[in-house]
Amino acid sequence: MIANLSNNRASPKQERAQQTYELLLDVAGELLAEVGIDRISTNLICTRAGLTPPALYRYFKDKYSVLEALGLRLMERQNAVLEAWIARHAGKGLDDLQDNIEELMRENAAVTRAEPGAIWILRALHGSPRLAHVRIESHRYVTGKLVEAYAPHLPQMNREDLWLYVRLTVELGFGADAMLYEEPGLSADAVFRTAANMMRGGLAT
Repeated sequence: MIANLSNNRASPKQERAQQTYELLLDVAGELLAEVGIDRISTNLICTRAGLTPPALYRYFKDKYSVLEALGLRLMERQNAVLEAWIARHAGKGLDDLQDNIEELMRENAAVTRAEPGAIWILRALHGSPRLAHVRIESHRYVTGKLVEAYAPHLPQMNREDLWLYVRLTVELGFGADAMLYEEPGLSADAVFRTAANMMRGGLAT
């Protein structure tokens, strides 16, 4: 878990409540893709989901609470990809980690694109001060996990320097993927390959 749902009600525990909670998030993601951040509302979400407003307010205080939960869900799904990637490659040495950065970027991108309204979720996490903490905490979590994977193979490198380097590459990786939404004419293959080469370069020595 990367952050607490500070703007939300208690997380659902029972299966039926969890299904309702996930339905509301799925519908909100779909609506985001259709109407954007400014026009989405709790009333629109309820109408599309076939639920009454009190059902939504059991879990969310307002639309920003819904957006926060969407961001957390997306970040956690991305983090699951990262953890599986680390499990596959961390024990095989620095070269294996470096050689498979592009694989990680592609798998992360695939999970992101499978999320309803993903680009609008990302825009909300960048554009709203109320939501920025979700993105920042997630990127710090990713940085920490990658530092743990790299550090045993780089005993000569200062841990603070390694953290800074990885933190910058995390921003580069996520930024490269987000750029593909804004520049649809670009080749995803070329973007991922170029970004991966840039991310590998700093640890080549």
